[in-house]
Amino acid sequence: MIGRVSSILADLLRGTGWPCIGQAGEGGMTSAELARPESFQIGRVFNNTFSVIGRNIGLCVGLALLFSGLPQLVTQLLRLNSHPGNPANFAAATTNYKIGLIVGAAVIAILYLAFAFLLQSSVVRVAIEDLNGKKPTFGDSIATAIRFLLPTVAIGLLVALGVGAASIALLVPGIILGLGWSVAIPVLIQERLGVFGSMSRSRALTKGSRWALLGLFVILVIIGLVIQSISGVAVYLFHGIAAAVVAAMVQSMGSMVGSVAAAVSYVELRQVKEGTSVDELAEIFS
Repeated sequence: MIGRVSSILADLLRGTGWPCIGQAGEGGMTSAELARPESFQIGRVFNNTFSVIGRNIGLCVGLALLFSGLPQLVTQLLRLNSHPGNPANFAAATTNYKIGLIVGAAVIAILYLAFAFLLQSSVVRVAIEDLNGKKPTFGDSIATAIRFLLPTVAIGLLVALGVGAASIALLVPGIILGLGWSVAIPVLIQERLGVFGSMSRSRALTKGSRWALLGLFVILVIIGLVIQSISGVAVYLFHGIAAAVVAAMVQSMGSMVGSVAAAVSYVELRQVKEGTSVDELAEIFS
């Protein structure tokens, strides 16, 4: 199924003028695929994204359910529980209860953010290990995510603040900044340059490829909207806990695809910018 989706996307992108390549082999990217490309190729990024997921489907889905599906499920169940129509929540009319709801919502938001970055870091590790021809493991992915949790949260907050501030006056500067910092977390995970060093390195890597990155992220947003629609249909068709479970699973898959695409984009940008060879990638990613 993953391979079929990859082929369809590759065919569609090929029709738009973005070149694609064949699907990677079982051991990760081949030497031909790691040869220096002339430009950032959206079709190849999508092809390799779904190839990575296909080769590590159990690991990717497991991480997505742990770090995205479970938090979303808990959040949706709490929302169901706090519905105003529930007689058990009559106490919501009191001031203390309202304060408790606000504090609880803030705590949930912080935890949700932390889990989102844990997912991104762990899946980035899976993707780059796979592209380097290695076999990623659950333990290594979790350990990497935990080790870099605080720096990834810092990068996420700085990017959000920077993009938000730049977008107040005009939207375009915010988009440019966001694209420039789009691979900061993969840089952090693999090159260990620290928060500001990773953001600076990301801007250097993405320079000259930001229009292509914009196209990639537009497609990812469209995929995300489709996933949200599927989730909405699930909520409409099912009720209560069943709807919450289905919606959480669907949305977690979208988060996982986006994280893998970011890691694959990082590798693609290194090849385009620096012509990194197979041996050099192995040394950097060890």
